[in-house]
Amino acid sequence: MRRLCATVLIFEAIVIGLSIPVAVHIDHLAPHSAGLTGGIAAAAAVVLAALARRVLPVTLVGGTLLQIFVIASGAVVPAMFFLGGIFVALWGVAIWLGYRVEHAPGHQT
Repeated sequence: MRRLCATVLIFEAIVIGLSIPVAVHIDHLAPHSAGLTGGIAAAAAVVLAALARRVLPVTLVGGTLLQIFVIASGAVVPAMFFLGGIFVALWGVAIWLGYRVEHAPGHQT
């Protein structure tokens, strides 16, 4: 579960970073506010991915809150509604598959 959740968060950080120029050029957001907000969100995703190895419960809660933020950012960059939905699905699948693998008969931790 740790690796799957960390992978989703790293890819999400990349997508968040790529949405910053879109917010500036297409949606005419101020570069400073777009860079600050997107940078903080991308950094949070990377930090949460790093925390997955040691403190999984914190990653699960923080990652879920990040998913909500990414969907809410669709109010500024409408494409983020769609991309946020994809990452919510990936986040849910990562948690579900990770749980199934960790609790499979014969799995050793």
